Amino acid sequence: MEISARLEYGVRALLELARHWEQDPDLWMKADHIAGAQGIPLTFLESILGHLRQRGLVSSQRGAAGGYRLAGAPEQVTLADIVRALEGPLAGVRGQRPEDVTYPGAAAALPEVWVALRGAMRQVLEGLTLADVLTGTFPEPVAAILQQPGVRQRR
Repeated sequence: MEISARLEYGVRALLELARHWEQDPDLWMKADHIAGAQGIPLTFLESILGHLRQRGLVSSQRGAAGGYRLAGAPEQVTLADIVRALEGPLAGVRGQRPEDVTYPGAAAALPEVWVALRGAMRQVLEGLTLADVLTGTFPEPVAAILQQPGVRQRR
């Protein structure tokens, strides 16, 4: 799975908003402040924030006192929510759900692999919230994956 710049920037922007939520949930942050804090190109960030607003993950307010903030508590926003908002389904096979794909002959069982892959992604992404990432405290299933031998080795 390749993490797009759009997804990476979106998660980083939401983590910045989550950090400020912890200080004051009513605080509005300007896009240029988020962009500067995370080193994200402002025009790209504004597009991402607009998309996240349409998907209900952030709220926005115009004006001098306006900006962006999380639409809900960081504990309620999972990474899966963000992936789905910015990229669509967690796992698809040429635009189809993994369970809807069929292959002939030797590849007949391959859809089960795609379903298992989606399940593994769900386990990680639905189990992690912005609050978890912000604090670096990962739930047991994710922590266990991070402790597996070789998990950090490139293959």
